[in-house]
Amino acid sequence: MPNDLPIRKIIHVDMDAFYASVEQMDNPELQGKPLAVGGSGKRGVVSAASYEARKFGVRSAMSGVKAKRLCPDLIFVRPRFDRYHDISKKIRKIFFEYTDLVEPLSLDEAYLDVTNNKKGNPSGSLIAKEIRARIFDEVGLTASAGISINKFIAKVASDYNKPNGQKTVTPEEVLPFLEALDIRKFYGVGKVTAEKMYQKGIFTGKDLKSKSLEYLDTHFGKSGRYYYYVVRGIHTSEVKPNRIRKSLAAERTFSENLSSEVFMLEKLDHIAEEVSRRLNKSGVSGKTVTLKIKYSDFTLQTRSKTLPYFISDKSIILETAKDLLYQEKLQNSVRLLGISLSNLNTEKKPKQTEPKKEVSVQLRFEF
Repeated sequence: MPNDLPIRKIIHVDMDAFYASVEQMDNPELQGKPLAVGGSGKRGVVSAASYEARKFGVRSAMSGVKAKRLCPDLIFVRPRFDRYHDISKKIRKIFFEYTDLVEPLSLDEAYLDVTNNKKGNPSGSLIAKEIRARIFDEVGLTASAGISINKFIAKVASDYNKPNGQKTVTPEEVLPFLEALDIRKFYGVGKVTAEKMYQKGIFTGKDLKSKSLEYLDTHFGKSGRYYYYVVRGIHTSEVKPNRIRKSLAAERTFSENLSSEVFMLEKLDHIAEEVSRRLNKSGVSGKTVTLKIKYSDFTLQTRSKTLPYFISDKSIILETAKDLLYQEKLQNSVRLLGISLSNLNTEKKPKQTEPKKEVSVQLRFEF
């Protein structure tokens, strides 16, 4: 790892089976039982699974039918997103007592830069341990954490000792840690990419590191450069406390396939109402309306239209979505419809500034 790169103390906090754990906390009768948050019907999808359910192979994004087949005693509960939002706010309040550099990735995970923290604690590991203890004492849930010099390694490390554990990768351990890492554990390497890497003899970080930048660019396109640097411990992305939302969406999966646009209008009305509600709650508006259509054969199609002005009103969103629906003939019966609004008024145009000179900093502290 280059010695002239700034070393930071980054913590990635990841709540353990968040949605399912909230349900078990609120209903003691569910504790210790295999639980799935989501729908159990033939169109239902698992949003989250408790660790008791995961032992049977139940995972998020799995169909409810398959989950029930894997675990016949699986208990399904409907998601309560308002409750999850409330719990998430309490957890983030704890984060901000340690640093203002907090970047939420979702309701149940976030990055914290504690290089210079409010507690004056030189150890990222001790801060993570304290935060996890406070979450348990004050909220009643367990969390896992990864601590290292950048966001990439911290995120990978947070998965190592789940649930209710943490792992620290010190500056001296970074390269050996990455070289020994299974390629499937690299954040950003999905199933398809992993299979492609296997075919090229890349199974670990060490195998990946042996490939030149030119080789990775040729075989993995734009991602090649990312792989080349992260396996060398180089990931310069900063913790962004004011992460800008780029889109807002809502969608619905139907219990029965819809075969006519007439039957879809009522569904679009409800979806447009939900999108408008979320926009107004967030105080944002957008210009680009996108209609998402998933057919019964799971083929996905999107149709978009950009308006000359910002909108958040349900009626305009709905009318635009209708125009997109009738834009062309449907290819098949439809199992899912979604509406999203992007090109939001939160997006800032980049300022033309002189490039900053990289300042080399070598910080000495405990991990």
